[in-house]
Amino acid sequence: MTVISVSVPEKLLERVENSIREQGFANRSEIIRQALRAFVMESRSLRELEGEIAASITIIYERGTKKGQISEIQHSFGDIISTYLHAHIEEDYCLEVIVVKGEADNLRKLVDAFRTSKHIDQIKVSILKTPKRPTP
Repeated sequence: MTVISVSVPEKLLERVENSIREQGFANRSEIIRQALRAFVMESRSLRELEGEIAASITIIYERGTKKGQISEIQHSFGDIISTYLHAHIEEDYCLEVIVVKGEADNLRKLVDAFRTSKHIDQIKVSILKTPKRPTP
């Protein structure tokens, strides 16, 4: 097995340690391997989508994050974002649910922009392929 080094914020490490205890993982390496497997499977599924897609994207980020940093991404994809809901959760975190409808390629680009943003703490994508309407 290859050994890698990963830097994580202290708060995230605390949550990882709690998950290890609560869920019975053997160690940090095992929980990280499991998370990487899930990420790869979700990414593969997203890459395989074609055509028009409807989806919801849920993101969580620290409340201190400047709103402009998140809304900049949203404005770049305004053509596929139908609406969003913003809520304050816990003391230090915000949650947004973003409803999108558009071409799969644009959805992938939006999700990639959120995933690669250092400001996003968590992201979850729920995809519904838009049903085709019968032609008259």
